[in-house]
Amino acid sequence: MSLLFEVPADYPSGFTYFPNFIAEEEERLLLNAVREIELHQMQFQGYTALRKVRSFGYDYNFNTRKITKGSPIPSVFDKLTEKVALHMQLPVISLAEMLITEYPPGSVINWHRDAPPFDQIAGVSLLSDVTFKLRPHEKSKQGRKSIVSFPVKRRSLYIIQGEARTEWQHSTAPVSATRFSITFRSLQNPR
Repeated sequence: MSLLFEVPADYPSGFTYFPNFIAEEEERLLLNAVREIELHQMQFQGYTALRKVRSFGYDYNFNTRKITKGSPIPSVFDKLTEKVALHMQLPVISLAEMLITEYPPGSVINWHRDAPPFDQIAGVSLLSDVTFKLRPHEKSKQGRKSIVSFPVKRRSLYIIQGEARTEWQHSTAPVSATRFSITFRSLQNPR
């Protein structure tokens, strides 16, 4: 597995990026599968986001701050799940959640670290590019001055683990065209 980085040299330890992770035909098949799934508006502590989501495996409720077992990951995503697990160097069974997200034009992800029950995160970007941003978490010794910003291209994979997961936050700039992502997460304490 070769690492092809197109991110700045000062990205945090534990962040890896793989451009052209999937081929155009794979993207087309994934988009067809995603479009068959009913998505719902993202709810976050009483706020309705522009993006639509659907979670499989485990699901985190932002209002109750609890994780629950949900519907199994559809088998149409097996090949992608296996490929992502290989790049994360984890057994497939470790990928406990798969989240499908549709980002209409103008939607963003605000600064955050993923929910505490989750450990490693991997995202596959579909249909359009996005500007991805990383900054040290406010409690970090590094301060907030160090924002790393770079394009995450369609058909690419990024992985957030280690220091990038625990000491940094991430966000995205508003998308100019509809974008989909498929995000995989492992659990901190597998059940």
